[in-house]
Amino acid sequence: MAKEEEEDSLPDKDAAKGFYARYEPKEILGRGISSVVRRCIDKETGKEYAAKIIDLGIAEVELQDVFESDAFMFLVFELCRHGELFDYLTSVVTLSEKKTRYIMRQVFEGVDYIHSCNIVHRDLKPENILLDDSLNVKITDFGFARHLAENERLFAPETLKCSMFDDAPGYSKEIDIWACGVIMFTLLVGCPPFWHRKQMIMLRNIMEGKYSFTSPEWIDISEDPKDLIRRCLVVDPCKRITAREALKHSFFNTVLFEQDIGHLKRSLSTRTRRFSRIADLEMLRKHSQFNAKKKFQYAILCVRAMVRIKRLKYTAEPLNVEDAMRDPYRVKILRKVSNS
Repeated sequence: MAKEEEEDSLPDKDAAKGFYARYEPKEILGRGISSVVRRCIDKETGKEYAAKIIDLGIAEVELQDVFESDAFMFLVFELCRHGELFDYLTSVVTLSEKKTRYIMRQVFEGVDYIHSCNIVHRDLKPENILLDDSLNVKITDFGFARHLAENERLFAPETLKCSMFDDAPGYSKEIDIWACGVIMFTLLVGCPPFWHRKQMIMLRNIMEGKYSFTSPEWIDISEDPKDLIRRCLVVDPCKRITAREALKHSFFNTVLFEQDIGHLKRSLSTRTRRFSRIADLEMLRKHSQFNAKKKFQYAILCVRAMVRIKRLKYTAEPLNVEDAMRDPYRVKILRKVSNS
């Protein structure tokens, strides 16, 4: 009850002096995820209007200015130069683990925030994620979002009031986590996990959670992102990871030093002991990842393997006495001797 009263409360008068000076707000006519529509009365004319009050605290893209004419209303938002994540991914095809980590951390943080407000987005996809110049994430398009009541679960349209699905449990915030897993998979290899040219097979793959990391694109990708994707794409929603748990995953936590080292070094004097220690740690990390001897040995093995593969067609077939006696014509040399 207290929560409903908080949602129905009017904006602070100091924050909306111009509105209160001209209009008197009345009862609520409708409610959205980030807005409320109220009946209001013009204090001078007494004419009734409907005022849509938008809570900019929930808006991910910052509203800069508003202009209104007789026929149009202009909302000026911040510019996200990289546009949709979908378009950015189309131009680069795949993202490195580092960029994927940077983007997905923000996506999970945004999802964790809306889930803490009992809001489920229901339409998370690369087309609904905007990127600014610094690849900062802006989650958009809350048209399908729903504010959940306590223990409320939602249903897909095809299962609503169908007798054969009377006991269907429905879905809740877990659907956004599944979407995050699909987005993360797509960022790393450039294609979604369940895609198939035949739609029915693709739907079956989705229902069964059938995907793999066997394509060549996954060879150079470490185990941490794969593990996080597995935890997101669990068919049973009760066993699926939450956004808050995802943010604690090793994929995000083990490389925090690597992500922040540049900014930290620039903020310190080059003569301080702290700077020297950070520089030593960075050098140690780089050396621990590169081993010249092992790299050279691996290169030699690759060259030897390629030479052997090329020589296979010139290598004589191994001759077995028993096979030769049973089928002498199978061996080219014996076939020549027999025919001479």
